[in-house]
Amino acid sequence: MSDEDGDSDLSEGRIAVARLIMGLRAQGVRDSRVLKAIETIPRALFVNEAHAVYAYDDRSLPIDCGQTISQPFVVAYMTSLLKLTDRDKVLEIGTGSGYQAAVLARLCRRVYTIERYRTLHRQAEERLRDLGVSNVTAMVGDGLQGWPAQAPFDKIMVTAAAETVPQVLVDQLKVGGIMVIPIGPIGGAQYLHRIVRTEEGYDDDTLIGVMFVPLVPGKAQQL
Repeated sequence: MSDEDGDSDLSEGRIAVARLIMGLRAQGVRDSRVLKAIETIPRALFVNEAHAVYAYDDRSLPIDCGQTISQPFVVAYMTSLLKLTDRDKVLEIGTGSGYQAAVLARLCRRVYTIERYRTLHRQAEERLRDLGVSNVTAMVGDGLQGWPAQAPFDKIMVTAAAETVPQVLVDQLKVGGIMVIPIGPIGGAQYLHRIVRTEEGYDDDTLIGVMFVPLVPGKAQQL
């Protein structure tokens, strides 16, 4: 490949990223820190090679183990709902490709992320290491149990759909902490919920309709 070809690919990549950011703004994403994270993290590194051409389209894409990488709007919207600060300790349920963890890591102090598939966990760790992301701690485990040893958390993000709000995760939030989670049955209507922990329990706001893979208990026996 000539230098001109390389320059052309780089230019096309920048145009694709700029188009994506403009599209997110048009859909109502206004948090400049979140948009900057989306702009600077190379999503192409988190998708399979066969789908790299679609990396900066606003669409979800398949990854290994029958899972998906969420569309950029959903990533940006869910991240904005957390109201992250650089002092926050965040729990992510469902590491997947590692892309959402990379976005969170740009915006908070520390991310703890749980993945039930060992293959995805290993791939995500490699990608994050290659990007020089040093404030993410990942493990293979049961996301529905959270990470009690590191609780309480300032914020929790769940990237798979539960049928009801998991009380065990609510219990791992600090009072005043926020959890963003899709709720709904497999194959049925799912909605994002913003949960705020209170002294008495939690407040629950129902937001936009979404479509996520199900939140499954336990570690995967294979993969």
